Amino acid sequence: MGIVSGLLLLPLAPVRGTAWIADHLLQEARRQAHDPRAVQARLAALNRALDEGAIDEAAFEREEERLLTLLEHPARPTGRTTTTNPARRRHV
Repeated sequence: MGIVSGLLLLPLAPVRGTAWIADHLLQEARRQAHDPRAVQARLAALNRALDEGAIDEAAFEREEERLLTLLEHPARPTGRTTTTNPARRRHV
């Protein structure tokens, strides 16, 4: 990035920083949501809720199906990385 474009884009730095943080928070949330241990813990809590009568059978089956799908088919990488793309680097 040249000095002129850097100066012109400087007012957008807070927006770009906020977007970067939001993207990383979203990636971490997805990673944690698809962690097999967390999914198994949610399944156990779901079974307890059914045993205690906090949820009905239909709600239990819907949520159980969703959680089992998460276990069987873990999330695929989004293709986003935190490293710099070498194709976008400028050589000076």
